[in-house]
Amino acid sequence: MSGHSKWHNIQGRKGAQDKKRGKIFQKISRDLYQAAKAGGAEVDGNPQLRLVIDKAHAANMPKDNIQRALDKATGVGGANYEEITYEGYGPAGTAVMVSCLTDNKNRTAAAIRSAFTHHGGSLGSNGSVSYMFDRKGYIVILRDDLDVDEDDMLMDALDAGADDMKASDEKFEIFVTPSDLNTVRDELQKKYTLDTAEVTMFPQTVTEVPSDKASQYTGLIDELDENDDVQDVYEAAKLPEDAE
Repeated sequence: MSGHSKWHNIQGRKGAQDKKRGKIFQKISRDLYQAAKAGGAEVDGNPQLRLVIDKAHAANMPKDNIQRALDKATGVGGANYEEITYEGYGPAGTAVMVSCLTDNKNRTAAAIRSAFTHHGGSLGSNGSVSYMFDRKGYIVILRDDLDVDEDDMLMDALDAGADDMKASDEKFEIFVTPSDLNTVRDELQKKYTLDTAEVTMFPQTVTEVPSDKASQYTGLIDELDENDDVQDVYEAAKLPEDAE
């Protein structure tokens, strides 16, 4: 029995690692698509695409996955992918936005609606929760082996055109007007290696999920994350500490 138990423990850890890796690849695929869509699929003329491909290689993302994302952006094979955002309410009325990339809107809409319904939520109309989020350019520079203090980084960020910065022990988070993201990114890349440079959504306020709704809420987010059409899930919620 001990061997059987050990096998299941290893299987469980492997499953968790595979799931985490899958989410990382999913996010990188989204970034590859967006970068190639905006600036073309040639790395030499697209610095944002180069940044994302470097991240893909660092994450050991298979070449086939990278090429698939680029093919979606350039329409190889005749597929026509569309970006769609769904808005809805999770358990306890928490605001959730789901960014999707799909070649079949009916399939995706049905799957997203089903996920909300299964976990005690409901799909809303356009604009029902988006007003609770701010759209911002977001740049991350990791502090590992980086010999620069917070004041110097703040000055460099402001000189590059950033709006604000938040520092922690692990990273510098730089916030930018979305239309200025490329300019600020290019300036900062002259001195630093960027971990992230993207336009994303930040909640204005967060709603704490009650303890009795926590498992429903995490079930909803997990089901959305596991959908191949889902590129990003934006949440305006906080789980209770005993559920995190």
